[in-house]
Amino acid sequence: MYYVSGEILTPNGFKTGYIGFEKQTIVETGNTMPPKKPICKGLVVPTFINAHTHIGDSFIRDKNIDLPKNVEELVAPPNGLKHKMLNKVSEYEIIDGMEKSIDEMINSGISCFCDFRENGIHGINHLRCALKNHNIDTVVLSRPTELKYKKMEIENLLKNSEGIGISSISDWDYSELEKISKHVKKNNKIFAIHASERIREDIDLVLDLKPNFLVHMVKASESDLTYVKESNIPIVLCPRSNIYFGLKPNLNLMKKVDVEILLGTDNAMLNPPNVLDELKFLKGTTDIYNLEQLLNMITFTSRKVLNLSPCILGSNSPADFIVLDKNTLKTLYISRVK
Repeated sequence: MYYVSGEILTPNGFKTGYIGFEKQTIVETGNTMPPKKPICKGLVVPTFINAHTHIGDSFIRDKNIDLPKNVEELVAPPNGLKHKMLNKVSEYEIIDGMEKSIDEMINSGISCFCDFRENGIHGINHLRCALKNHNIDTVVLSRPTELKYKKMEIENLLKNSEGIGISSISDWDYSELEKISKHVKKNNKIFAIHASERIREDIDLVLDLKPNFLVHMVKASESDLTYVKESNIPIVLCPRSNIYFGLKPNLNLMKKVDVEILLGTDNAMLNPPNVLDELKFLKGTTDIYNLEQLLNMITFTSRKVLNLSPCILGSNSPADFIVLDKNTLKTLYISRVK
């Protein structure tokens, strides 16, 4: 039996104690010193969830090219640089880049990621190939090949993914989005959408699509955020991606309104998909959210929003946890990584 000890993150905050585990299962817990010397001490937290990725563009990060710092020029479909490069590159290169990002996530303590999967059924298949022999879970939100609603295509995508993840209402004919949203909801799947990233978008139109969660909301007003809060819609923030484009979410407003926040890493061509780095970035640039609140964003809150099994670090539960240095947040131990 092995032990770790320190401050253990629970849904009700940090509790001092220890965890005893073997064969990837927690055998015992306690609120005293462990029966024998622990393999490490620190902040003991559930494995991380990366709530928003695009890992299909991972290969671009290896090309060492200067990428535009304009959102529309780089990532807007169908003519953003990212989409042009995805259309030209080989399947092998796309999958190889994905595998590298998946390895990075596993080695940083991420046990599940939510990927907005471009390129229709082919994009889903690329991801399935990249996931082979990797110990990580996914929430796959697929996307039509064109900015159009095609009933048979959406039906096929929903059979092969957990839902649909759309760019933004600014990219689409709104009537097409209404059809997609209705189709997704009829199948009880997830519908998510980027919103108010580079410009403020009509929040009534966004929420009329009945999204399960929104991504970014950088340009949202206080009234927009209040409406989101009243509608019980969470927001996924990707602060390192935002700052690359010279954008910054209004955390003061988000905290004031008390909207539910998750964290994601966004496009893998910009940053390695390590969600702990998002937390460190926020912790180093603002004191609006404390460490416990930030850790909840990438553990308990994300699991709830993405309909994942809760990760309560108790007896007879899976040993899915990470130990962090209390002062530096350096990763000391990851239970899933051998």
